[in-house]
Amino acid sequence: MQVKLIFKDNKLKEYHKFYIEFIKFIQKLYPLRNDFKIIFLKHRDGKMSTGARTDFYELKILSGGRLNRDILRTLAHEWIHEYQMTILGREKGPDIGGKNEDEANAISARLIKMFEKRFPKEINLMYE
Repeated sequence: MQVKLIFKDNKLKEYHKFYIEFIKFIQKLYPLRNDFKIIFLKHRDGKMSTGARTDFYELKILSGGRLNRDILRTLAHEWIHEYQMTILGREKGPDIGGKNEDEANAISARLIKMFEKRFPKEINLMYE
């Protein structure tokens, strides 16, 4: 599986290695099979809130005006939705509440805390 990062928000390019480290971390815990793109957007795209999973193996993540910690939490949330759909074979479900949404919220928050604990030298980058 390969992940292609696309930065439509140029400020994030300096964090490329940091984001790759996070992606490797979550891939070990929630492995995905398909190649896909992660697109970091400076502004919202359509009706998305802070993130969206498309049916074209893309995750869209809002990055403009947000801390890395918040961006990575959204990335983890959408990654979990990708895992739910492609690995666990689940249907989408509601955007508010429901098994998938509640699970993605809980797991993404847990992944952020686990990452911070495992990589304490990176903690300052989380708050940039």
